[in-house]
Amino acid sequence: VIPSMRSLTAEEYVEAFKSFLDHSTEHQCMDEFNKEEMPNIMARSTVLHVNGSFPLAVLFTGLGADLKMIRILQAAHPGVFIDNEIVEPNPQHVAAYKELINQAPDLQNVSFIWHQLTSSEYEQQVKEEGTHKKFDFIHMIQMLYRVEDIPNTIKFFHSRLDHHGKLLIIILSDSSGWASLWKKYRHCLPSTDSGHYITSNGIMDILKRLGFQYRVFEFPSGWDITECFIEGDPVGGLMMDFLTGTKNFLGMAPLGLRQGLQEALCQPECSSKKDGRIIFSNNLSMIVVES
Repeated sequence: VIPSMRSLTAEEYVEAFKSFLDHSTEHQCMDEFNKEEMPNIMARSTVLHVNGSFPLAVLFTGLGADLKMIRILQAAHPGVFIDNEIVEPNPQHVAAYKELINQAPDLQNVSFIWHQLTSSEYEQQVKEEGTHKKFDFIHMIQMLYRVEDIPNTIKFFHSRLDHHGKLLIIILSDSSGWASLWKKYRHCLPSTDSGHYITSNGIMDILKRLGFQYRVFEFPSGWDITECFIEGDPVGGLMMDFLTGTKNFLGMAPLGLRQGLQEALCQPECSSKKDGRIIFSNNLSMIVVES
């Protein structure tokens, strides 16, 4: 019996995701956005907190930002207490984030509430409990690919914004190689990749239909995928697992599918060559939605 391809488990995803982060400028790209745009966005978003008498309520869905967002909030609102809730289903991501908090000496005026749930489970819990809590800032970083109903998820989290609040959605740009891969070369991807193939234009279409006001910031990012083409390379194997959402894709996929995907990844609309390396375009769109 030939074993069939299967999706990554939560633990396997964490390992494959790490190989992506180690070889991409994803976090540097977010850092650039945080440095260039976030202070202005945050300073304008929460006028009530100038005198420090109100806590700043923030909700993070997905843990792509580590503690950097907290520190930007602290800098924008010195002395203000920050009430931070986190929604993240992956126990390993939660454990890693808690460890970062334990090692941080500058979080005395920050409280943390943890919801180890998917965003839809969290939404259900909020509705069942009849919670009316509002947030000054909500971020959804690279997480809309895995929700069941994207328009309703955005609508729900937007409904949790307080007056002057901001919702930050970080999603792959339509100028990225992912957009070309998902539109033009979808036939090269295995059915085990069960996420939504959505990029910034799809999110903007949803926001327009919902009648929400938003601004978009585009930031370039790259991912060195050279090892994906080196036979038997363990890092390349993990990268391909991340790309396809599939365990041991290079070992398990039919030859035609494997070769088709490797050819697609080399196309100029997906990747460029630099100093003999193959750099996949991982450009990001930062979408700031008004309350």
